[in-house]
Amino acid sequence: MFSVSKTYPSQITALSDIYIEVTAGEFVFIAGPSGSGKSSLLRILFGAEKPSSGEVIVNGIRLTHPSFKKVYQLRRTMGIVSPDFKLLRDRNVRENIAFALEVTGHPPKKIREKVSETLRQVGLQEREKDSILSLSAGEQQRVAIARALVKESSLILADEPMGILDDEMTGKVMEIFSELHQKGTTIVLATQDGHLIQRHPHRVIPLMAGKRGNAESNEGGRAEE
Repeated sequence: MFSVSKTYPSQITALSDIYIEVTAGEFVFIAGPSGSGKSSLLRILFGAEKPSSGEVIVNGIRLTHPSFKKVYQLRRTMGIVSPDFKLLRDRNVRENIAFALEVTGHPPKKIREKVSETLRQVGLQEREKDSILSLSAGEQQRVAIARALVKESSLILADEPMGILDDEMTGKVMEIFSELHQKGTTIVLATQDGHLIQRHPHRVIPLMAGKRGNAESNEGGRAEE
């Protein structure tokens, strides 16, 4: 993202002249309080919103003025975890996770195997046939995380993915993200949880009122100029 700004029709400025560069295979925290612009930034990165100005390139795809074709092409390469889950209410847990592979043309056997593996990863194997509507908010969040993980994407964008999970499940999800990162997946995780950031030594890009602060590395507390 180069000099990206986002102003909504209500004249609220969510982002102001933001510059962010994330290297392939990196794990980055986007940190800041509620209202700092984290969600707007991620929504621009996965093509859900257009920037008001500036240049956005994700996985080699230019998103400054994204077409439907560009957004579809981009989302095939990424996993997305959003705060509102975006789950299909007329499908059960397994079907929601499988849908992420069905739309990209994976063969049925591969889908069955990958979905079963991912259900175990997030601890939902006992609820695979249950309706989404029967799940707690925390369980729905885990389905949303599983749907992002099952695609084996090169990039995962996660907006407060552990916001409503308990400490045990937060730890398990972070272990999964860490394993994916070690295998080369790029992970951009937005959070306002300072304790989570302290426990995991990855680069931190702070936002405050839509502006970028000094980016601090969690490794040794070094600050980038």
